[in-house]
Amino acid sequence: MPAPKPKQPTGSPLMVNVYDGTRQLLKQGTDILYRVIDGNQKPIYTKDQAKSSVYFKDLPFYDNFGDNYTVIVSSDGYRQAGFTPAKLSPSISSSIDLMLIPGDGQFNFATAPGVWAKTNLPFMGNGMDDPAGEARIRNLIENKPASLAALLNITTAMGQIQLPQGTPLDYLKRVLWDDSLAQDRFFAYCDPELLNQVRTAAAQGEFAPEVGPGFFHPGATASWKQIQFGEANVQLTFHEDEEIKINGLTCIVVEPDIDYYKDLGAHALLEVIPNALSGGLTNPQEVYVLRWIAGRHAGVPEFNPPYTIVSA
Repeated sequence: MPAPKPKQPTGSPLMVNVYDGTRQLLKQGTDILYRVIDGNQKPIYTKDQAKSSVYFKDLPFYDNFGDNYTVIVSSDGYRQAGFTPAKLSPSISSSIDLMLIPGDGQFNFATAPGVWAKTNLPFMGNGMDDPAGEARIRNLIENKPASLAALLNITTAMGQIQLPQGTPLDYLKRVLWDDSLAQDRFFAYCDPELLNQVRTAAAQGEFAPEVGPGFFHPGATASWKQIQFGEANVQLTFHEDEEIKINGLTCIVVEPDIDYYKDLGAHALLEVIPNALSGGLTNPQEVYVLRWIAGRHAGVPEFNPPYTIVSA
């Protein structure tokens, strides 16, 4: 008599972990509202749990678009976070890591940011002595912390991009330390070879070109956006008409930034236009959360800029 066939699983497993702004699991005992919604927009689970990790053993499996789940977490005193779409299957043990940051969150920078920058981002100190560089970063911490956080977000993400040769950071020569250093972007002089490297990476499907880059970036001549993640991708915009010689090399200007959304329409409707109407700028705390969540879901090295977000 043939052995009975093993029973096939009919539900999808999912582990949800919730971290705080220090990139550590949220303190146990904190009440967290977990919401799980299937691809049919049907709520499957809505419940408070006083723990930072919840395992769902048997979520409904549809074998169609209904398996594109959305997971949302929230807690008193924290900003809501979520992820979608999470494609679930009985044959794969999926996990989603989310991050809740305090509603009154503030930046907690490394204890010696100048030393860290000199080691990891030498282009930031190009053209100035060490005391001047340390003083400049200290001034940003005191007077423009969001701009420093944006600079660290963007450069950390750039350091994780593999071009045909090196990373974008390898081609940066000097930051423009002026009012253009904002909480959503910075400008730097770079080796023009960076432009060729990005073109090659785009031909290999790593970046997508932006049509009419001068519309969103006045004076720009070319622009490409990373397409690795659903949110918080790096965009590299070039201003080839702005040149300067650094150590004998004729450099051009690159304008790196990180948008919330990969889709150009969503970027325009949900980010650019609201910011223009309100006079606001992309929030580096939101970028920090989105980029960290996207990286965890993609299974790439952790996004770990030299600061954390803590309660004020």
